[in-house]
Amino acid sequence: MTTLSIYIPPWRIDITRAPSVPRPAPASALARLVAAGLDAAGAPRPASIGLILTDDRELATLNEKHMGKHGPTDVLSFPLLDWPAFPPHRGQAAPEGNRSPMADFRPPARRVELGDIVVSVERAIAQAAQGRGGQTGNVSWSPADELRLLVIHGTLHICGWDHARPEEEAAMRALERRLLGLAA
Repeated sequence: MTTLSIYIPPWRIDITRAPSVPRPAPASALARLVAAGLDAAGAPRPASIGLILTDDRELATLNEKHMGKHGPTDVLSFPLLDWPAFPPHRGQAAPEGNRSPMADFRPPARRVELGDIVVSVERAIAQAAQGRGGQTGNVSWSPADELRLLVIHGTLHICGWDHARPEEEAAMRALERRLLGLAA
Protein backbone atom coordinates (compact mmCIF):
# COMPACT_ATOMS: atom_id res chain seq x y z
CA MET A 1 0.00 0.00 0.00
CA THR A 2 1.23 3.47 -0.83
CA THR A 3 -0.18 6.64 0.67
CA LEU A 4 -0.10 10.11 -0.84
CA SER A 5 -1.23 13.13 1.19
CA ILE A 6 -2.70 15.91 -0.90
CA TYR A 7 -3.39 19.29 0.68
CA ILE A 8 -6.25 21.35 -0.67
CA PRO A 9 -6.70 23.88 2.14
CA PRO A 10 -8.36 23.47 4.54
CA TRP A 11 -8.39 19.76 3.70
CA ARG A 12 -5.77 17.02 3.78
CA ILE A 13 -6.79 14.01 1.70
CA ASP A 14 -4.72 10.89 2.38
CA ILE A 15 -5.04 8.57 -0.61
CA THR A 16 -3.92 4.99 -0.02
CA ARG A 17 -3.73 2.69 -3.01
CA ALA A 18 -3.24 -1.07 -2.99
CA PRO A 19 -0.29 -2.00 -5.25
CA SER A 20 -2.32 -4.09 -7.73
CA VAL A 21 -5.13 -1.56 -8.14
CA PRO A 22 -5.47 0.11 -11.57
CA ARG A 23 -5.46 3.92 -11.84
CA PRO A 24 -8.47 4.96 -13.92
CA ALA A 25 -8.30 8.51 -12.52
CA PRO A 26 -5.41 10.58 -11.18
CA ALA A 27 -5.11 10.92 -7.41
CA SER A 28 -5.10 14.71 -7.72
CA ALA A 29 -8.49 14.66 -9.50
CA LEU A 30 -9.97 12.39 -6.84
CA ALA A 31 -8.59 14.63 -4.08
CA ARG A 32 -10.18 17.71 -5.69
CA LEU A 33 -13.49 15.87 -5.83
CA VAL A 34 -13.28 14.91 -2.15
CA ALA A 35 -12.47 18.53 -1.25
CA ALA A 36 -15.45 19.77 -3.29
CA GLY A 37 -17.71 17.29 -1.48
CA LEU A 38 -16.43 18.37 1.93
CA ASP A 39 -16.98 22.02 1.01
CA ALA A 40 -20.50 21.35 -0.27
CA ALA A 41 -21.45 19.34 2.81
CA GLY A 42 -20.09 21.96 5.22
CA ALA A 43 -17.56 19.65 6.88
CA PRO A 44 -15.74 21.07 9.90
CA ARG A 45 -12.42 22.63 8.98
CA PRO A 46 -9.50 22.17 8.93
CA ALA A 47 -9.87 18.43 8.51
CA SER A 48 -8.35 15.32 7.03
CA ILE A 49 -9.99 12.36 5.37
CA GLY A 50 -8.73 9.02 4.11
CA LEU A 51 -9.50 7.60 0.68
CA ILE A 52 -8.49 3.96 0.29
CA LEU A 53 -8.49 2.56 -3.25
CA THR A 54 -8.49 -1.22 -3.16
CA ASP A 55 -10.17 -4.32 -4.60
CA ASP A 56 -13.26 -6.50 -4.25
CA ARG A 57 -11.57 -8.85 -1.82
CA GLU A 58 -10.94 -6.12 0.75
CA LEU A 59 -14.41 -4.62 0.29
CA ALA A 60 -16.00 -8.07 0.75
CA THR A 61 -14.13 -8.51 4.03
CA LEU A 62 -15.12 -5.05 5.27
CA ASN A 63 -18.72 -5.44 4.06
CA GLU A 64 -19.16 -8.66 6.02
CA LYS A 65 -17.37 -7.43 9.13
CA HIS A 66 -19.01 -4.00 9.40
CA MET A 67 -22.29 -4.28 7.49
CA GLY A 68 -23.10 -7.97 8.00
CA LYS A 69 -23.45 -8.46 4.24
CA HIS A 70 -21.77 -11.18 2.20
CA GLY A 71 -19.76 -10.26 -0.88
CA PRO A 72 -18.09 -7.13 -2.17
CA THR A 73 -19.66 -3.72 -2.51
CA ASP A 74 -18.36 -0.70 -4.39
CA VAL A 75 -17.85 1.83 -1.57
CA LEU A 76 -17.97 1.91 2.22
CA SER A 77 -17.60 4.96 4.43
CA PHE A 78 -16.40 4.99 8.02
CA PRO A 79 -17.23 8.39 9.54
CA LEU A 80 -15.56 9.43 12.78
CA LEU A 81 -17.91 12.32 13.61
CA ASP A 82 -21.56 12.09 14.51
CA TRP A 83 -24.35 13.91 12.62
CA PRO A 84 -24.35 17.17 14.64
CA ALA A 85 -20.81 17.96 13.43
CA PHE A 86 -22.26 18.75 9.98
CA PRO A 87 -24.93 21.24 8.95
CA PRO A 88 -28.39 19.78 8.32
CA HIS A 89 -29.28 19.19 4.69
CA ARG A 90 -32.38 18.87 2.54
CA GLY A 91 -34.30 15.63 3.04
CA GLN A 92 -32.43 14.68 6.21
CA ALA A 93 -34.48 12.81 8.80
CA ALA A 94 -34.73 14.23 12.28
CA PRO A 95 -32.07 12.42 14.31
CA GLU A 96 -33.27 9.96 16.91
CA GLY A 97 -31.94 9.81 20.44
CA ASN A 98 -29.73 12.18 22.34
CA ARG A 99 -26.81 14.08 20.97
CA SER A 100 -23.54 12.28 21.58
CA PRO A 101 -21.12 14.24 23.80
CA MET A 102 -18.40 13.52 21.21
CA ALA A 103 -20.58 14.58 18.26
CA ASP A 104 -18.76 17.79 17.59
CA PHE A 105 -15.62 17.38 19.64
CA ARG A 106 -12.77 19.26 18.02
CA PRO A 107 -9.48 19.96 19.73
CA PRO A 108 -8.71 23.67 19.43
CA ALA A 109 -6.65 24.62 16.36
CA ARG A 110 -6.23 20.98 15.32
CA ARG A 111 -7.09 19.20 12.11
CA VAL A 112 -10.20 17.06 12.59
CA GLU A 113 -10.15 13.48 11.36
CA LEU A 114 -13.38 12.91 9.41
CA GLY A 115 -13.01 9.21 8.63
CA ASP A 116 -12.19 6.90 5.74
CA ILE A 117 -13.77 6.10 2.40
CA VAL A 118 -12.90 2.67 0.99
CA VAL A 119 -13.56 2.10 -2.73
CA SER A 120 -13.21 -1.05 -4.79
CA VAL A 121 -11.59 0.17 -7.99
CA GLU A 122 -12.11 -3.35 -9.33
CA ARG A 123 -15.88 -3.00 -8.77
CA ALA A 124 -15.93 0.52 -10.33
CA ILE A 125 -14.23 -0.81 -13.47
CA ALA A 126 -16.59 -3.81 -13.68
CA GLN A 127 -19.72 -1.70 -13.15
CA ALA A 128 -18.62 0.73 -15.86
CA ALA A 129 -17.75 -2.10 -18.31
CA GLN A 130 -21.09 -3.82 -17.71
CA GLY A 131 -23.11 -0.60 -18.08
CA ARG A 132 -24.17 -0.86 -14.42
CA GLY A 133 -22.74 2.46 -13.31
CA GLY A 134 -24.20 5.67 -12.05
CA GLN A 135 -26.65 6.14 -9.25
CA THR A 136 -29.28 4.00 -10.94
CA GLY A 137 -27.06 1.08 -11.96
CA ASN A 138 -27.87 1.51 -15.65
CA VAL A 139 -25.36 4.12 -16.83
CA SER A 140 -22.64 3.35 -19.38
CA TRP A 141 -19.63 5.54 -18.78
CA SER A 142 -15.92 5.25 -18.18
CA PRO A 143 -14.31 3.53 -15.19
CA ALA A 144 -12.92 6.97 -14.21
CA ASP A 145 -16.44 8.42 -14.09
CA GLU A 146 -17.72 5.51 -12.01
CA LEU A 147 -14.77 5.87 -9.63
CA ARG A 148 -15.45 9.61 -9.33
CA LEU A 149 -19.10 8.90 -8.44
CA LEU A 150 -18.12 6.36 -5.78
CA VAL A 151 -15.60 8.78 -4.27
CA ILE A 152 -18.11 11.63 -4.01
CA HIS A 153 -20.79 9.23 -2.74
CA GLY A 154 -18.48 8.02 0.02
CA THR A 155 -17.49 11.59 0.88
CA LEU A 156 -21.11 12.60 1.35
CA HIS A 157 -21.70 9.56 3.59
CA ILE A 158 -18.76 10.69 5.76
CA CYS A 159 -20.55 14.05 6.09
CA GLY A 160 -23.82 12.55 7.34
CA TRP A 161 -25.68 12.20 4.03
CA ASP A 162 -27.70 9.05 3.36
CA HIS A 163 -30.15 7.62 0.83
CA ALA A 164 -32.44 5.51 3.02
CA ARG A 165 -35.34 8.00 2.73
CA PRO A 166 -36.59 9.11 -0.70
CA GLU A 167 -36.33 12.83 0.11
CA GLU A 168 -32.73 12.56 1.26
CA GLU A 169 -31.80 10.23 -1.59
CA ALA A 170 -33.09 12.81 -4.10
CA ALA A 171 -31.07 15.56 -2.40
CA MET A 172 -27.94 13.38 -2.23
CA ARG A 173 -28.20 12.31 -5.88
CA ALA A 174 -28.72 15.93 -6.99
CA LEU A 175 -25.63 17.06 -5.07
CA GLU A 176 -23.61 14.16 -6.51
CA ARG A 177 -24.63 15.17 -10.04
CA ARG A 178 -23.77 18.80 -9.36
CA LEU A 179 -20.34 17.90 -7.95
CA LEU A 180 -19.65 15.64 -10.91
CA GLY A 181 -20.62 18.42 -13.31
CA LEU A 182 -23.61 16.51 -14.70
CA ALA A 183 -26.95 18.02 -15.62
CA ALA A 184 -29.43 17.99 -12.75
